[in-house]
Amino acid sequence: MAAKIKTGDIVVVMRGKDKGKQGKVLKVIKKYKRNKKGEVIETKVRVVVEGVNLRKKHVKATQFSEGGIVEFEAPIDVSNVMLVDPKTRKPTRVGFETVEENGYLVKYRVAKKSGTRLDVVSKKPLKQEA
Repeated sequence: MAAKIKTGDIVVVMRGKDKGKQGKVLKVIKKYKRNKKGEVIETKVRVVVEGVNLRKKHVKATQFSEGGIVEFEAPIDVSNVMLVDPKTRKPTRVGFETVEENGYLVKYRVAKKSGTRLDVVSKKPLKQEA
């Protein structure tokens, strides 16, 4: 399954205390819930966005680091962010487009609002029939 939000994307927060803020995705965290057979039954995806959902943590001094109050970005649910369209600079949904190019089947990530291709998701050679 291809990811709609990836590390390095520029996103805007749609819900919560940081609504309207934009930032770069620093990290994507996936957690899988499995049944007794080991099959994945639920996937939770959270993202860490630069400058969003800031938290403070009191850190005790160690031999290697100084103590004090450290500020860091906490993860937020992926459903609360939307990708910023590179053409219109507005929030957009993400879709996928499969195109045949030079003997390959290429899958692109596409911004729904403007139709702009964002990046290549996969590239597979077409099967040659003899």
